[in-house]
This record gives sequence, structure tokens and C-alpha cells, in this order.
Amino acid sequence: MTSSPSNPIYKICPQELWDEAVARGRFDGAPVDLQDGYVHFSTEAQISETATRHFAGQAGLLLIAVDGNALGSALRWEPSRGGDLFPHLYGPLPVAAAFRVWPLPLGADGDHVFPDLPA
Repeated sequence: MTSSPSNPIYKICPQELWDEAVARGRFDGAPVDLQDGYVHFSTEAQISETATRHFAGQAGLLLIAVDGNALGSALRWEPSRGGDLFPHLYGPLPVAAAFRVWPLPLGADGDHVFPDLPA
């Protein structure tokens, strides 16, 4: 049995962008990441609201679990929504830091259906 990292963070990403990243070995960011100057991530507690706010009704998405500890000092925890600290990566995401990728389908109600995340 494989254990999951002690500091998992999550990225919602269109499958097409992730497929390109896998081919390059790194994810440079979605358009909003490139615009803001860092790759946006969420914690397990934040990911559902992130999906609702920024990806409502979008199909073809993936949920990518990343080992936050593998990102070193390029990962910073900064205040965002309501003062919550969000993980932001200042630099490209090495694809090797992703330890799990799930499809993020839309349910019959139009909301994303999340997998059971590792504990």
C-alpha cells in the first residue's frame, strides 16, 4: 500500500493542458496562473469552493494531487478568499510532484463530482 504525502495540495486543470504538461514534464500554468504569476492550488478543504467559483459547469477537467513538500521554497501560503491561506507555486510544477490524477466529471446537478481524497 502506498501512503500519500503529508502535505497534499490540489490543482483543477483542463485535461488538454495537463496532457501538454505531461509531455513537457512540467506544468507552467493555466491562463489565470500565467496572468497572476503563480500556479494556484487549493487544500482539500478549499477545493470544492474553488471548483464552484472558478470552474462551474466546465467539463473535461482533472483533479491533480500534488506533494506540496516536493515543491520546496517555491510554494508559498498566501491569504486569499476571506483571509484563508492558499498554496501558490512561484515557478513551474514538475509533473513528477503529482502523485494522483482523477477525472473531475460533472454530476447530474451540474456540480463536479469529487473522488475520495487520500487521508
